[in-house]
Amino acid sequence: MKTIGLIGGMSWESSKLYYEVLNTKVKEVLGASHSAKCIMVSVDFAEIERLTFKGDWNAIGELMKHAAQQLERAGADIILLCTNTIHLVSHYISENVSIPFMHIATTTGETINNLGFKKVALLGTKFTMEKDFYTKTLMNDFGLEVLVPDTKGRQVVHDIIYNELVKGQFTNASKQKIIGIIKKLQNQGVQGIILGCTELPILISESDVDIPIFDTGKIHSYKAIEWSMNNEIGIQLC
Repeated sequence: MKTIGLIGGMSWESSKLYYEVLNTKVKEVLGASHSAKCIMVSVDFAEIERLTFKGDWNAIGELMKHAAQQLERAGADIILLCTNTIHLVSHYISENVSIPFMHIATTTGETINNLGFKKVALLGTKFTMEKDFYTKTLMNDFGLEVLVPDTKGRQVVHDIIYNELVKGQFTNASKQKIIGIIKKLQNQGVQGIILGCTELPILISESDVDIPIFDTGKIHSYKAIEWSMNNEIGIQLC
C-alpha cells in the first residue's frame, strides 16, 4: 500500500471525513486491523478564507505549493487536495512536486461517466460554480452537460457553505433550502447532483433527494485507495 498525502483544513470539518473514509475503506477491503497509510498537512482555514475573498489566488497557490512540498518531503506517494474550491490553484501543486496529484474533478467525472450519466448539476461555492476550472474538466474530459443553480440559488448555497458549514453548523433550515434548489435543477432534467463542496455531504444525503448525489470527497478518497493498492483491488465507488 502506498502513502496518500492530504492537504486539509479547508475546512477541517470535511478533512476529518477524508481520514475516516480512507481508513474505513481500507479496513473494509483488507479486513482485520488494516488502516490507510496517509499523511496530512492541515492549513489555517481563516487565512485561506481571507485570501479567497480578497481574490489573492496566487497567495493561496503558494500556500498549497508549500503544503504539497511538505507532503512530498514527508514521504507521500500521491497528493490529494481535500477541498473543491481550492482546486482553482491546483496547478501550483502539480507543477511543483514530482509525485502524482489526483484532481477531485477528474475522479468525479470518471465516476459519473462510468455510470453513463450525461446531464448533472454542480453545487458548491460561487467560485466552484461560476469559474470554469471545475466544469471545463467535466465537460471537456467527460462530455458532461453541467448545470448550476440560478444567481439567487448560487448565492444561497455559497452563503450556507461559508456562514455555516465550514463553521460546523448544519441546520435543517439550510438543508431544506438546498433540497429546494436541487428540486429546481431536477426539473431541468439533471440525472444527478455533484456536491462540489466537501462539507455539503454532511448536510445532504442521498436519502434526502430523489436523484443520485455524488459525494466528491468520498469519491476522491476511494480513488486514492484504489491507486494506493495499485488497482489490484476493485472498490465500488457509488
